[in-house]
Amino acid sequence: MKVEQISIFIENKSGRLAEITRILGESGVNIRALSLADTSDFGILRLIVNDRETAKRVLKEKGFTVSKTEVVAVEVPDCPGGLAQILQTLDKQAINVEYMYAFVERCGENAVIIFRFDETDKAIQTLLDNGFNVLAGERLYAM
Repeated sequence: MKVEQISIFIENKSGRLAEITRILGESGVNIRALSLADTSDFGILRLIVNDRETAKRVLKEKGFTVSKTEVVAVEVPDCPGGLAQILQTLDKQAINVEYMYAFVERCGENAVIIFRFDETDKAIQTLLDNGFNVLAGERLYAM
């Protein structure tokens, strides 16, 4: 139920994001979800891609610092309050959300939230026990 995310540390300057997406595209890697957080000097680009090994290899070959992180993908109804239900359930178990980002799979149906937790296994079990749909990595990579 864990999903492998790659994180790329990049300088916060013009053209670096375009370079990464070009490298991945030329290597046949498809981006499924992404998040970009930045400071004045650098950024962290977090990606869910269809081919993690190729993405890591080609980016490292081009001099980028790339790491792997385990995250959790949860399907949530794309409606007001959908995310609040998940967060309230996690809060009751004192599970901390370190960061999250989302995308809509199909407009009006379901959204997918990518979470990084302080206690990943406990979070997964809590979500499953409360009827939330935790997605397997293979399903997410193939979207």
